[in-house]
Amino acid sequence: MEKIVMLGNEAIARGAYEAGVKVSAAYPGTPSTEISENLVKYDEVYCEWSPNEKVACEVAIGASMTGVRSLCCMKHVGLNVASDPLYSFSYIGVNGGMVLVVADDPGIYSSQNEQDTRMVARAAMVPVIEPSDSQEAKDFIKEAFDLSEKYDTPIIVRTTTRLAHSQGIVTLEERKNIEDKPYEKNIAKNVMMPAQAKARHIFVEKRLKDMAADAEFMSINRLEMNDTKIGFITSGIAYQYVKEVFPKASVLKLGLVNPIPDKMVRDFAAKVDKLYIFEELEPVIELQVKAMGIECIGKELFTVQGEYSANMLRRVLKNEEVKNPSFDVPQRPPILCPGCPHRSVYTALKKLKLHAAGDIGCYTLGALAPLGVIDTAVCMGSSISTLHGMEKARGKEFIKDWVAVIGDSTFLHTGLNSLMNMVYNKATGTVCILDNSITGMTGHQDHAATGKTLKGDATYAVDLVELCKALGVENVRVVSSFDQDELTKVIKEEVAKDAVSVVICKAPCALLKGQIFPNKCVALPEKCKKCGACLKPGCPALTKNADGSVSIDATMCNGCGLCKQMCKFDAIDMVKRA
Repeated sequence: MEKIVMLGNEAIARGAYEAGVKVSAAYPGTPSTEISENLVKYDEVYCEWSPNEKVACEVAIGASMTGVRSLCCMKHVGLNVASDPLYSFSYIGVNGGMVLVVADDPGIYSSQNEQDTRMVARAAMVPVIEPSDSQEAKDFIKEAFDLSEKYDTPIIVRTTTRLAHSQGIVTLEERKNIEDKPYEKNIAKNVMMPAQAKARHIFVEKRLKDMAADAEFMSINRLEMNDTKIGFITSGIAYQYVKEVFPKASVLKLGLVNPIPDKMVRDFAAKVDKLYIFEELEPVIELQVKAMGIECIGKELFTVQGEYSANMLRRVLKNEEVKNPSFDVPQRPPILCPGCPHRSVYTALKKLKLHAAGDIGCYTLGALAPLGVIDTAVCMGSSISTLHGMEKARGKEFIKDWVAVIGDSTFLHTGLNSLMNMVYNKATGTVCILDNSITGMTGHQDHAATGKTLKGDATYAVDLVELCKALGVENVRVVSSFDQDELTKVIKEEVAKDAVSVVICKAPCALLKGQIFPNKCVALPEKCKKCGACLKPGCPALTKNADGSVSIDATMCNGCGLCKQMCKFDAIDMVKRA
């Protein structure tokens, strides 16, 4: 019964361990990544990075079917990728309990949209549980597995950025000794053909009705009756804001947010004079409450956009003027790190006046000034398909001014099928795979081409060159991301071809553990012509002085040498790192 401080994500991992989980699969995505990175520390649990969320979900499904408890973790947009197996598995149900942890991103801190997982879950007819602090994050995971097996259903535990990355005191408990359930062949349950699916659909509808009826007695739903002049129905991190601003108000705190407990909601609403629904993002609870004919106030006062806060409640319901403390902090726009190989690639593309269909990763920052190369970014793996669609719509001449840009991890995630599609449909176009040997933006997770598993064990590393050739790409070239002359030459040659070509731009992430550049760049002001060529790539280590010359911050410089290559007057030197 030890008590320690844990991140929400760390507590979720601990809860899965205590629940007796044996298999966990995930694809890294902020704000969910640390769950797997913590869970892998428990030797009793098999943990893997899968190439994408669909595969991860199917791995967890397979484990559940054999009778063991399994976990699958992702961010909210990852659920879109995993939705295909999830919708069908909702009908099938579980053998061993299966839980999906899905982390939403209100405020869009690290995502391409602000979707609400509860909406997807309702469409898939999958129950959703939502904790509000680190202790509940651990406890609700355990409860989710029990409910999964009791009601024969996968369960989604929804978390958010604020919960995932905030800390709280957590009481640790022993791991449950869960016996594996026997595997029994059951075509009617496990094979989703039309006849079986029709019967299972009826089961799923009854399952949700049963859960809604039973939810009144579930400990994860809590009634806090105080002053009845004002009442709140809330869940998740929003509950904390309600308790901070209105500590004496009556609150119905929902842990199970799909399905919601009808009777419990009706009884609570009848006891309070004015009812507010306080929930981040979409009006999922509010619409259901209003559908019951219950008068309540929600999104007409509270936005569907961004994160909620205690100050929002103070402003909206108490008419208090909330002054945020002001700090004289210099603005730092999102920018590629000093020594990032992507900056060098984009510099070459800009020099060639090429547009780039972009993808999801660090390299999306190539859309911003001063690089301004990326024109599109939709979702994981979309760059190649977008380029293909452009070529089919506007022809080969149009595409001579374009390339697709995708990272090595993203290419293995969902880029493979798109490249295969280009070859199969006789396309023309150049794909630049920015191979920095890691999944970068989410914090350096390994993938199928790095040669290491989530556990850190050595494994087979997919050869991207041979993989592209196996897909039918005849023109595959590898070039150092930092060799500006060769990079420019190769890309120019490949874009001119009437064929599918792949240029693998290879250099490790500057922040990789153990990655040390042997040199640093030093400005030589006596040679500087003040032309500003070295500043064009936008490296934050370089600063333009008042007189037009350039200085280089030695503490920031990673010695990639890009600025030296840009200077035609030898006004930048390379010196050995001290």
